[in-house]
Amino acid sequence: MTPPTSPSSPLALDRRTLIATAGASAAALTVAGATGGPASAASRHFRHGVASGDPRPRSVLLWTRVTPTEAAQPGSGAGPTVTVGWQVATDPDFRRVVASGRVRTGSGRDHTVKLDARGLSPATDYFYRFTYGGGTSRTGRTRTAPAEGADNGHLRFGLVSCSNLQAGFFSPYRHLADRDDLDAVLHMGDYIYEYGPGEYGYGQGEEDIRRHDPPKEIVSLRDYRRRHAQYKQDPDLQRLHAKAAFVTTWDDHEVTNDQWRRGAENHDSSEGDYLARRARAHRAYDEWMPTRMGDAAAVGDGTRLYRRLRFGRLLELSMLDLRTYRSKQAAAPVEPAVDDPARTITGDRQMAWLKQSLAEDRALWKVVGNPVMIAPVRLANLPADALQGIQDTTGLLPPEGVPYNVDQWDGYTADRREVLAHLRDHGVLNAVFLTGDIHSAWACDVPLDASTYPVTDSVATEFVCTSVTSNNLDDITGSPPRTSSIAVEEAIKTANRHIKYLNFDDHGYSVVDVTRDRLQVDYFVISDRRDRDAGSRREQSWATTVNSQSVTRVEQGIDG
Repeated sequence: MTPPTSPSSPLALDRRTLIATAGASAAALTVAGATGGPASAASRHFRHGVASGDPRPRSVLLWTRVTPTEAAQPGSGAGPTVTVGWQVATDPDFRRVVASGRVRTGSGRDHTVKLDARGLSPATDYFYRFTYGGGTSRTGRTRTAPAEGADNGHLRFGLVSCSNLQAGFFSPYRHLADRDDLDAVLHMGDYIYEYGPGEYGYGQGEEDIRRHDPPKEIVSLRDYRRRHAQYKQDPDLQRLHAKAAFVTTWDDHEVTNDQWRRGAENHDSSEGDYLARRARAHRAYDEWMPTRMGDAAAVGDGTRLYRRLRFGRLLELSMLDLRTYRSKQAAAPVEPAVDDPARTITGDRQMAWLKQSLAEDRALWKVVGNPVMIAPVRLANLPADALQGIQDTTGLLPPEGVPYNVDQWDGYTADRREVLAHLRDHGVLNAVFLTGDIHSAWACDVPLDASTYPVTDSVATEFVCTSVTSNNLDDITGSPPRTSSIAVEEAIKTANRHIKYLNFDDHGYSVVDVTRDRLQVDYFVISDRRDRDAGSRREQSWATTVNSQSVTRVEQGIDG
């Protein structure tokens, strides 16, 4: 999404202006193991932690990065080809090892390791670790998915998005890592940000709470590798990765702001060919993320990120890629292009795949991992001083105040109608969109026709999680939290009766709890993202009951 600006911000003057800074250190971080014990004395070889992802009933993807020599820094292209060992066990002491192996890695893949650990049992907790040079990585914990035909009755996920390292500390990750009840963590995109120091920092002054490395906007493969490496050294992110499997998709900042299939808002000719830049960013993502691309763990075998994961008969998760195949955003919301059926946000092949995912009766809950908001948003007459802040924060308002966000599904209404009509025409029940991107928390019914809702029914529901750190409305306007934003939120809800909950101010994370009777989302907010030790509290809870296609507020949180 488009980054916030303020009149005094360097971004408001020149988005490409870089502030010279010292880069963040690449020194190793000493972190506690996932089971509470210290990492090995030889953890100098495993400076970027361990991770797991995309759990299946009998396999899970495992990831780490090894630093075999001091010359073999991320993005350096230096260092020898080495062999790394790995083990999976049912106990944290590794007395009952059930899978193990050895894998080669080198500078061609930035010394990352990514593999499928196979032959595992469904719905089972496992511990894993890596070995190299006489040393052992920290221990990670993961959980396989239930068997596809299992009549399981409960799942629980963390839900996060928009984690900008320059804008604050990742305490939402720390609070999720404190939990022992997550089947996985769902990251809806903007896992990293591409900007250099002085761009898109904390609040109105664009303050860098921490500075990006390399200290510039990232463009080359070396740049993207170093940026991923910097994020993977964050202790809160390392701890969460070691605690639970991640299921991720990308939004725009994993490449650059407001990207589409052949270009991006934050790319110009001085930065070379856009498709070459995107290919480099996708390569680094493939290397550094515990995510299957091309439906396999192998690096470089494909770039297809949209995929399906089954969690028994209770839930099927369809993760979307809404950047790689989309048409260019309309220049203005009033353009006929917004409704042009030739334009797409999904691409034809992904659209067919999504409709198949939604229509087939494989699981009770059809959950869609959705990088940008699908529920329609129209704006009523709002206070003039709030309009620019809303636009900067969410992209909901173009400068002239027309009520659409052309970067999300509101700018691709033909595709949205196709998906929602498909739900109606096929009698699909219990479709839920879990969304990130807009640095604010929402709970919405998703009507086929918002103009006639609630006379006409909702066909799905949507829960949007707020940002881990990226700026939102009060950060941009400089207003105290939960003051002027409240009037704006109420005006938006009044103009959009299907929007039941909206919080423009807070940062944090969500927890999604799923049973046969309902899917509930608890919204947690943190005290201050510039505080490494920020606390958290449950702000509100919303749920959709089975077969209802509507959201309601719940007083009781899932933790009691």
